[in-house]
Amino acid sequence: MNVLSADWVLPVSGPPIRDGAVAIEDSRIVAVGPTADLGKGRHFPDSAILPGLVNAHSHLEYAVYAGFGDPARDFSEWIGIHVERKQRLAFPDVVDIARLGAAECLASGITTVGDCSFSGAAAPACAELGLRGTVYLEMFGADPAKALERFEGLRSSVAGIFGDLVRLGVSPHAPYTASLDVYEACESLNLPIATHLSESASETEYLVGGTGPWGSFADMLVPPPGMTGIRLLADAGLLGSQVVAAHCVTVDPEEIRLLAASGTAVAHCPRSNAQLGCGVAPLRALIDGGVVVGLGTDSPASTPSFDMFEELRAAVYFARARERRPDAITAAEALELATLGSARALGLADEIGSLEPGKLADVTVLSLEGSPFLPWEDPAAAAVFGGSPARVLLTLVGGEVRYERGTSAWHELRQNGIRARTRLLSK
Repeated sequence: MNVLSADWVLPVSGPPIRDGAVAIEDSRIVAVGPTADLGKGRHFPDSAILPGLVNAHSHLEYAVYAGFGDPARDFSEWIGIHVERKQRLAFPDVVDIARLGAAECLASGITTVGDCSFSGAAAPACAELGLRGTVYLEMFGADPAKALERFEGLRSSVAGIFGDLVRLGVSPHAPYTASLDVYEACESLNLPIATHLSESASETEYLVGGTGPWGSFADMLVPPPGMTGIRLLADAGLLGSQVVAAHCVTVDPEEIRLLAASGTAVAHCPRSNAQLGCGVAPLRALIDGGVVVGLGTDSPASTPSFDMFEELRAAVYFARARERRPDAITAAEALELATLGSARALGLADEIGSLEPGKLADVTVLSLEGSPFLPWEDPAAAAVFGGSPARVLLTLVGGEVRYERGTSAWHELRQNGIRARTRLLSK
């Protein structure tokens, strides 16, 4: 039995434990409690032990796309640049980028991702680096037969990878890039589903009336359905507990009700929404409305990094600013969003997201040494407001060390990523 101990253990599903420990046997947690009961084992002073962070919405294969959202552009123009540059890469380049993305997630204390993958490259990347993931293969277009053909092609290209660590899912990209028929075809596969919904005002303007800045590249989109994406999918019976909807920035009370009633989860991505000028999602209203909400970083194409601690802080700051009150969301609530909330969103809460006996040993050890949060007052606040990838000491996935500060440099991965970014930026 392997025991890890620290000044605090934050189980998330229960109150913090001062001078706490987590006991691990094989791939699972067997006990959580005070060191007086479990012993110190491997002790981490000035540190906290957290559940592994769960990134509910990522794009690992865009790990080197940082800065593509600046200078400020309309969301539609940003997508055009993104698509054009992506075409400069071959599949091996994309796998190299996804490997780097997986490594950066592990270094950020992330143990699980819900990754929307255009090429399927996230699957081998997660498997090779030991990052738990649901890899949603992205589908586009108006023709369901072509979409299913694309799905089978992508799945066969990464055959043999999916299993306990890496699950297969499907992602009809968005209501403006995938027709209702394609959504129905994806739903027929009986797999976990992720999609992008209600991300921007421009999206809503196009879907409802076929107008706005997106009209300039309508040839890349499906015809507008005359209603918002949430209402479209709700009317067709395509929302449900198997669906993760990323963003949900421009939602009204009725759409929140539809999401909650159907069990559809929302992956909240506050930094991406802010950097692209899409707005601030109504986080408090979503939670209070009964929607399952997790936290996601999106991709470095719209957010500078896979840093979940920055995402945690953004979730708190933007919610408080939107509601104009400091109790709009607490640090403890934010930490739950990034762990158990995201695990619920991905349908994995029985196995991950909190430190409990019987669950998989997905664990992050976070140091606060040298920070202004010592001595400890509120360990959740210290983790949320003081955490960073540089303070992550150890990341375990299923009891296996997948990142340890000072020993996991990944120099080759970083060099391969730089080469791929150079290709992206070439004229």
